[in-house]
Amino acid sequence: MLSYRTLIASLLGASALCGTASASNAQTDKIAPKVFIVSMFEPEAEAWWNIPEFNLLAHNITVPGLSTTYPDVHCTDDYDVCQLVTGEAEINAAATVMAVAFSPLFNLTQTYFLAAGIGGVNPKRVTTGSATFARYAVQVALQYEIDLRELPHNYSTGYIPYGARYPDQYPSLIYGTEVFELNADLRQIAANFARRANLSDSALAKTYRTNYKTSSGIYKAATLPPTIVECDVATSDVYYSGHYLATAFENTTKVLTNGTGDYCSSAQEDNATLEVLMRSSLSKLTDFARIIVMRTASDFDRPYPGASAIYNLIDSDQGGFEPALENIYRAGIHVVQGILKGWNTTFAAGVKPNNYIGDIFGSLGGTPDFGPGADQSLEESGAYKKRSLNRFTRR
Repeated sequence: MLSYRTLIASLLGASALCGTASASNAQTDKIAPKVFIVSMFEPEAEAWWNIPEFNLLAHNITVPGLSTTYPDVHCTDDYDVCQLVTGEAEINAAATVMAVAFSPLFNLTQTYFLAAGIGGVNPKRVTTGSATFARYAVQVALQYEIDLRELPHNYSTGYIPYGARYPDQYPSLIYGTEVFELNADLRQIAANFARRANLSDSALAKTYRTNYKTSSGIYKAATLPPTIVECDVATSDVYYSGHYLATAFENTTKVLTNGTGDYCSSAQEDNATLEVLMRSSLSKLTDFARIIVMRTASDFDRPYPGASAIYNLIDSDQGGFEPALENIYRAGIHVVQGILKGWNTTFAAGVKPNNYIGDIFGSLGGTPDFGPGADQSLEESGAYKKRSLNRFTRR
């Protein structure tokens, strides 16, 4: 393996170090990880450090455009596994992933991206410590908002889809990042790998879960031990808590996925990461069919019966934070090792999706199984109007 200095020189054509390397040699010499772990902040990143399976800190590569807080990509000695740390929330995620996906240092055309972070969870579907794997990522807070104190009495939430009048309507103004659908076949494989894990738990989490026992059993999932769940993720820069907001975003997930989405976990970054990887896939730099989104459950998105939303958000000690961080590694390592061990037989060639993958516009081809249809979505985004205007303004 070339040293990092030699690698840079070959990519940039620095003859003092590597002579007149051809373009094909430069492509060969790029870092081509089989798995790229996407962490969002340091505790998530540290879950992968100092583990027995591999040393992610063997190479630390400073990449232009990364966060000043997390300026390096970390890679194993053989570069088979790398890691980036985005910084929290959507803007940081988009900027960091864009810098890596379009960097000349990497060949990511066969790379599997494992976005692995912690998140809040819906107690109807999941308990703390669990690991969730998403098919849909839904940008639930991309809406109008009216303060509840000024809301008409017949509105169930202050969040109203763009261009709509009522909360349960489909937006008529489309931005394009509302929903991403991932490779469901790959998700199932990844979740099955993760099911080999012995998930971490805590005594405090076990005790706290008992608060969710009800006569109706609506929160039965919350009372159970940690497990692996295939369900969907909601992206929002707003860190929300409470029955009203959680229910509103649960409904938003259903509406935006035409009833198919199954909201169970929350995140601040995933749709931003996926938008960048879709654009890089359009540029043939990455493969959108090779993305896995895993969220481990650190806390509940709404309080147990009798508790307040502010208690759930600020005062409660749910005991899920440490197990969630530990389970990023415990569940995630089986996904990473499964891909590495099955590289020659399965993963080098890719896992063909049997479902639609991509955004609401059908940008990568195929027909979205959510939204009003690709043509109408493009029209409602203003794309057709902009294209027609361009005919008259270009010279």
